[in-house]
Amino acid sequence: MKTARIIKTARELSRPYRVTNGKKFRLKDVDPADTGKLQAEDKPRATQALQAGVQALAELQDILYAQDRWSLLLIFQAMDAAGKDGTIKHVMSGVNPQGCQVASFKAPTSDDLDHDYLWRCIKHLPERGRIGIFNRSYYEETLVVRVHPEFLTGQKLPPECVTKHIWDERFQDIRAFERYLTRNGTIVRKFFLHVSKAEQKKRFLERLDRPEKNWKFSAGDVRERARWDDYMHAYEETIRATATEDAPWYVVPADNKWFTRAVVAAAVIDALGSRKLHYPKVTAAQRRELAAVRGTLLAGD
Repeated sequence: MKTARIIKTARELSRPYRVTNGKKFRLKDVDPADTGKLQAEDKPRATQALQAGVQALAELQDILYAQDRWSLLLIFQAMDAAGKDGTIKHVMSGVNPQGCQVASFKAPTSDDLDHDYLWRCIKHLPERGRIGIFNRSYYEETLVVRVHPEFLTGQKLPPECVTKHIWDERFQDIRAFERYLTRNGTIVRKFFLHVSKAEQKKRFLERLDRPEKNWKFSAGDVRERARWDDYMHAYEETIRATATEDAPWYVVPADNKWFTRAVVAAAVIDALGSRKLHYPKVTAAQRRELAAVRGTLLAGD
């Protein structure tokens, strides 16, 4: 399958889950078990398509790196056990590590808390020609911090900065920041892997039942699960307030991992395929220089 055709197919697969204007967005309108036009029996075909997509993504990433003009920032947010790590691993499996970097953000350190909340993420923004992946991000500031407003106390903010409009103010900051990135050549794509509460429970139990997965389990995950409705409200408000044409959200059904990975890969291919990526053009002077070097090599030992 040629890259151009894969890009077209990728656009068709991913666009139904793309949110560019959040005014009418409702999280309840997205079924976590949705598989689009594909059925369970289509899983092998989807897996094949994912492999073709991974290859196409590798080709696009190679051009991105060579052209050295654009960069791509992929942001992943989700509830625990939604499959962020596995999705990143599978979708980016064919990408040259030299042109890709992953940053995972846990609880902020004391150093982080001595700076503004964007600071620790800004340090990890991708260079031109590279793909940067944020496993969680500055969006934690409108998600976990909103669900646990006591965390604001630890951020050392002046009291007058903690207003009753702080979440709207942070939405404004984030929109402006992502607009700035876009205007400077960073393509921003954001993914919320939307897993159902029932599927999360199933995956938690699997982590407990299988010794090789015990390390993935944390009692804190269960405590956060008790705040499920609060998190869903925070995610809905965040997506509604920060979905834009330049930096869209993809709300990806996550109950079926094979479908999640296919949609994410498709969205990344669409993002790169929508830009005029090309290998650097060689000038006439450079061609003459290359010809001279070729002649030298052929004439030598």
